[in-house]
Amino acid sequence: MEISGEAGERRIEWAARAMPVLRAVGERFAAERPLDGMRIAACLHVTAETAVLMGALRAGGAEIALAASNPLSTQDDVAAALAEYGVAVYARAGVDRETYYRHINQALDIAPEIVLDDGCDLVNTLHTERLELLPGVTGGCEETTTGIIRLRQMATEEALRFPVVAVNDTRTKRMFDNRYGTGQSTLDGIMRATNTLLAGKTVVVAGFGYCGRGVAERARGLGARVIVTEIDPVKGLDATLQGYEVRPMAVAAERGDVFITVTGNRDVIRAEHLAAMKDGAILANAGHFDVEIDVRALEELADTVHPGVRPNTDEYVLADGRRLLLLAEGRLVNLTAAEGHPAAVMDMSFAAQALAVTWLARERVRLVPGVYDVPPEIDTEVARLKLAAAGIEVDTLTPDQETYLHSWRTGS
Repeated sequence: MEISGEAGERRIEWAARAMPVLRAVGERFAAERPLDGMRIAACLHVTAETAVLMGALRAGGAEIALAASNPLSTQDDVAAALAEYGVAVYARAGVDRETYYRHINQALDIAPEIVLDDGCDLVNTLHTERLELLPGVTGGCEETTTGIIRLRQMATEEALRFPVVAVNDTRTKRMFDNRYGTGQSTLDGIMRATNTLLAGKTVVVAGFGYCGRGVAERARGLGARVIVTEIDPVKGLDATLQGYEVRPMAVAAERGDVFITVTGNRDVIRAEHLAAMKDGAILANAGHFDVEIDVRALEELADTVHPGVRPNTDEYVLADGRRLLLLAEGRLVNLTAAEGHPAAVMDMSFAAQALAVTWLARERVRLVPGVYDVPPEIDTEVARLKLAAAGIEVDTLTPDQETYLHSWRTGS
């Protein structure tokens, strides 16, 4: 079935209304053309918010090829609209693994100078299958925690062949995108998929990083009892001091009504946990890859599977009659069963991404392969623009305060 870009264009325009920072960056790019003639290959969630980022980069002069970083998050009408705008889009909702990687390779056929990634699949493909393109790649940006973990390991093993900016690790990204965006959109996806009432339920959140604490905060705000599971003693202590119950997954498995994984690791919920869960338990993943819930173990435990009992909800019936509900096939529930982060959240993440690309374009000659933090001035600029768009002012330091902060001679 042919999909028109008209609906996608309306969706993009709606998202752009809530993205004043990225719109301002796009206007600056259109005037300055900092990316003139540059080829960019991107592997990102193909959503309306991503389309606004693509528009800003194109305004700066870039030629872009875009593949999806998750086949279930692709908005086909947005992909059609982007194609009509002149972006080479290789994405379609619901494709299989083989097609997913074919799309990534098609995006790489542009012979990119800079790459944008969300999960490191595009960078990984470059380093394993498309080695002939590596000499032409001068830098990249990574959007998510899972990708940064993989990239830092590549850098440790001296396998990474070009500099990559860890866009995920900015203060604005961690605070707004990871905490507030993931927290809200994850619960949005769960409620859309199941229409469950979270008040009074026991919600188990696996992982208490920035994303996990956002999910825990939003669940508690909706009246749920929240249990946190962790492997990091410091994060476990943090969760405890914030009033959450902290337990191992083996204990939490028997008590939870809703389980949400957000760790960036695999097999967080395994066969022994699934076997202990109560009838009607809901399983959702908010980590980037579909490995956090052991879906294969769930399939082996089940006597019967009822796919699609609700949109994005599959029911697995165990031998004793207990039913476990898996959402979004174990993939990102917020982008599969809902629409991902609100546009106002992605405004800052993608503005930082766009500014990081221009920084890379300027500095790539002097950078060696490795993972780099976003320059703090970019993070500050993004926050300043966001406050200005909201009509909010903050104080500035006086000359005496500046001197005091930069002097070690003045005591009490």
